[in-house]
Amino acid sequence: MTTTEIQNPAAPLVLVDGSSYLYRAYHALPPLTNSKGQPTGAVKGVINMMRRLRKDYPDSQIAVVFDAKGKTFRDDIFAEYKANRPPMPDDLRPQVQPIHEIVQAMGLPLFVIEGVEADDVIGTLAHQATAQKMPVVISTGDKDMAQLVNEHVTLVNTMTETILDIPGVHAKYGFGPELMVDYLALMGDKVDNIPGVPGVGEKTAQGLIQGAGGLDAIYADLEKVRTLSFRGAKTMPEKLIEHRDMAYLSYRLATIKTDVELPFAPHEIICQPENKQRLRELFEDLEFKSWVNDLGGASSSAPAATSEASAPIVEEVAVPQVVAVEKRYDIITDKNTFADWLARLQKADMFSFDTETTALEIMDAKIVGLNFATQAGVAAYVPCGHDYMGAPEQLPLEWVLEQLKPILEDASKIKIGQNLKYDRSVLLNYDIELRGIVFDTMLESYVWNSIGSRHNMDDLAQNYLDYKTVTFEEIAGKGVKQLSFNQIKVEDAGHYAAEDADITLRLHQFFWPQLSQIPSLKSVFENIEIPLVPVLSRIERNGALVDAKLLGQHSIELGERLTQLERKAYDIAGQEFNLSSPKQLGVILFEQQKLPIIKKTPTGTPSTAEEVLQELALDYPLPKVLMEYRGLAKLKSTYTDKLPLEINKRTGRIHTSYHQAVAATGRLSSQDPNLQNIPIKTEEGRRIRQAFIAPAGYKLVAADYSQIELRIMAHLSDDAGLLSAFEKGLDVHRATAAEVFGVGLDAVTPEMRRSAKAINFGLIYGMSAFGLAKQLHVGRNEAQQYIDRYFERYPGVQRYMNNIRALAHEQGFVETIFGRRLYLPDINAKNKNLQMAAERTAINAPMQGTAADIIKTAMIKVQSWLDETGLDARIIMQVHDELVLEVAEAQLEPVRQGLIERMSAAAALKVPLLVEAGVGSNWDEAH
Repeated sequence: MTTTEIQNPAAPLVLVDGSSYLYRAYHALPPLTNSKGQPTGAVKGVINMMRRLRKDYPDSQIAVVFDAKGKTFRDDIFAEYKANRPPMPDDLRPQVQPIHEIVQAMGLPLFVIEGVEADDVIGTLAHQATAQKMPVVISTGDKDMAQLVNEHVTLVNTMTETILDIPGVHAKYGFGPELMVDYLALMGDKVDNIPGVPGVGEKTAQGLIQGAGGLDAIYADLEKVRTLSFRGAKTMPEKLIEHRDMAYLSYRLATIKTDVELPFAPHEIICQPENKQRLRELFEDLEFKSWVNDLGGASSSAPAATSEASAPIVEEVAVPQVVAVEKRYDIITDKNTFADWLARLQKADMFSFDTETTALEIMDAKIVGLNFATQAGVAAYVPCGHDYMGAPEQLPLEWVLEQLKPILEDASKIKIGQNLKYDRSVLLNYDIELRGIVFDTMLESYVWNSIGSRHNMDDLAQNYLDYKTVTFEEIAGKGVKQLSFNQIKVEDAGHYAAEDADITLRLHQFFWPQLSQIPSLKSVFENIEIPLVPVLSRIERNGALVDAKLLGQHSIELGERLTQLERKAYDIAGQEFNLSSPKQLGVILFEQQKLPIIKKTPTGTPSTAEEVLQELALDYPLPKVLMEYRGLAKLKSTYTDKLPLEINKRTGRIHTSYHQAVAATGRLSSQDPNLQNIPIKTEEGRRIRQAFIAPAGYKLVAADYSQIELRIMAHLSDDAGLLSAFEKGLDVHRATAAEVFGVGLDAVTPEMRRSAKAINFGLIYGMSAFGLAKQLHVGRNEAQQYIDRYFERYPGVQRYMNNIRALAHEQGFVETIFGRRLYLPDINAKNKNLQMAAERTAINAPMQGTAADIIKTAMIKVQSWLDETGLDARIIMQVHDELVLEVAEAQLEPVRQGLIERMSAAAALKVPLLVEAGVGSNWDEAH
């Protein structure tokens, strides 16, 4: 594949696949908006690409082709074509027309032909131009277009600066453009719902075509397929026979038409001069200030500049460019090659690093190999533990780690990784402490845009680099037959592993310039997320001690209670039924007992979801029993049955995994086990916490922030009443009750306080009068009166809510006190339900996100203090706003006091951060 910079050949006709770039541009940046709340990110990206093409091909005629609305001939061939494709996002749809208008104002011909796709229009024009021996460049990010490549037609991906000609297609796929449709027909396309042959992925399709030829050749000699070297070749003929019709249907669907009737010919495509006045008007309206300046500055009718506080994000960031590179991956099996790479790592200021292991559990994972990249496209894999029959000789793991240890432990050597917390933890199994953790692409992506993508490497590569990685399933298989990494052939593992290191480095090169443009995000990354990596690694490895016998006894008792509840449900229903069956439950509740139908499923049947049963349980006995049954059954299956099985045999402890890049607001989540969902308000939940115990000679100290989100609300809203209540150390729920119900503090009843608590927390989650009425079991008018009275007493809170909603509509995101951003793609959605949900998120996210930033900062401070003092104490859990430490009994008081001091100092708010710390032999006692 040719990967040099795009040159300016002798005036080729340039055909732009506008629809391809529309979605690529949309996903390449966070959801950008201008000060009017108008989404602009896709416009920015597409037009940036058009401007680049004008620069790269100054003498060419450039035409832009978009898909038309409605069905095409492919829908007639296959009714399910593109059935899985979701509708165009609400914030992308209004960007299409401005793109069309700008393209036309640039003087570029724009074509939208009904009944066919943009691919078919481009294919027809390319075919006609080829007949006239006219050079054509197709600008696209769509691999399907490779079938159009010939001696006159070349593809260019402007976002990755990649050129694909005939040799490039051969280099990338292992066969020529003439076999691309066969390739697509075999493997199908999930995005377009082209079925392909089940069980045939990219590698298998490549193996089939490279070994046997196109579809016709494959079906003409199926026995030849059995002799090919790819996995599953022996049984592949049967699959191909079974799905022959589907393969040929897929061939028809994947074939780009080259005979569309068009009202113009390639030589008739002529660019017109730019309409600069119209461009200036469009750029001013969209607030593309730099482009207005390129046209000679704003017109006299341009709107006044926005203040710095309300300036749109779209002017803060540049549309990212991705540079494509040649790849050179080494598999190192000899000491000389290893020495060359070791010298390269020693000279490098930074390098990407990754481990390949036998398992995902950090305490049990054994290293199979290590991989590095020092520059984009240049990477290596060192296999050390592949032990399948016939595996080649490899360098000894102990020797390799001995050579690498000085570099890995050198804090001055900057390491780049994808989830380096895992690699750090695994290396500690070999007495190596990974230092120099400065960049982690999972966290760079997460801080850049927490909702923009899943933050795993495969998705990041696809979404931001337009690069399809080799997935683990492609080399290891699926399900029960999936191989562990040590069982995978070195040659397959080598490419996969080296690619991991290479793509990680390239992702860093993509993300870091974007983060660096926004100081607040750069600060969140450098001062919170990255310093937290080694802290979380230590907490995971510390683990928590659990009493398996206590859990076993609790599980037995829960089983007995569930049996009793089952019998009680049968008695109320008058028959036996499966309490876990929504269908049977629906019949009994709504047909036999005639309970009111509160909500229906998408198929129209009455819903038996938890929120429905919760509401029915207020008035009817059977739903109440069912709710209790479900709650206890979940506790039993998730905790009392499962926790003992998760105790590590070597350490005797449970080692949860903390995830930094999951919750959109910045909060940590935990898995295997999920410690965040253990109930604290119920007796049964507290009994589970009682099973988390301190070892002999130690106690547990649990330190929790008191009403942290309300304190953050007081800080953000600057409301005098709330600030006063917290500064005086009042019970804020009691103080709110006194204000709302118009009584003295001493006259507040427990019921009043409960209602005030619901109001306090309900409003910061954007709860409506209807929602509050349901929670308090009062009428909607009464709930509205409570809300109105609350805002009369706390006008700063209402002012904050109004301001943050307006700001969210204006800029498309909200921020925490620390500068973390949460983008709100639905904030200007036409669907009012989506817009209102986004507004509720806009109100709450700064509080939830700030609380997350505070507890993360506290963890860093506390761990640093423990390291400096050498106190016999370790953090073993983080749950919501709480830290749990295991502390030597002789050092309880200094640790408890020091913990409170450092957690209280994690942020400087206008009200004090109150931390309550308890001590106990188990978690429940300490809380």
